Amino acid sequence: MTRPGRPRAVLVGPMGAGKTTVAGLLGRAWGVDVRDTDEDIEAAEGRPIAEIFVDSGEAYFREREVEAVADALDSHDGVLALGGGAVLDPATREALVGHRVVFLRVGLSDAVKRVGLGSARPLLLGNVRSRIKALLDERTPIYESVAVVTVDTDGRSAEEVADEVRVTLDGLEAADG
Repeated sequence: MTRPGRPRAVLVGPMGAGKTTVAGLLGRAWGVDVRDTDEDIEAAEGRPIAEIFVDSGEAYFREREVEAVADALDSHDGVLALGGGAVLDPATREALVGHRVVFLRVGLSDAVKRVGLGSARPLLLGNVRSRIKALLDERTPIYESVAVVTVDTDGRSAEEVADEVRVTLDGLEAADG
């Protein structure tokens, strides 16, 4: 079992991987609370992330993100979903060491379908498909470096992905005694 005050699972991956949906399914299966650091930031700022990017800039948002992730890692013992870019900061990567980090891997085609070409996400302004490809190319090695488990999501339902994560992490917990 994980230590008290530490997340049972930390989900990372790009937009469209299904982090929020899978986190909710895992929370219900395990009977634990779910927390999303993007939602934490929006609540603290009193405005949506897209507005934070426009009004205050990406650097400001990333600073808030590092703080939100550190706080959640220290205080939340349920399922934690991180924003897609949270792993870009070295301090966040270091803070993830020792946690049950699950990388939800998604390919370009599935990510585009899930996010939508008319996306209002701040990092996808312009050609959505090419932006998603660039983000996947840039971030996938980082997600892989922080993860203890990688689960492919392409062509699978959120329930199938959540079941694989749950079975895998339950097995790790049993092995840890």
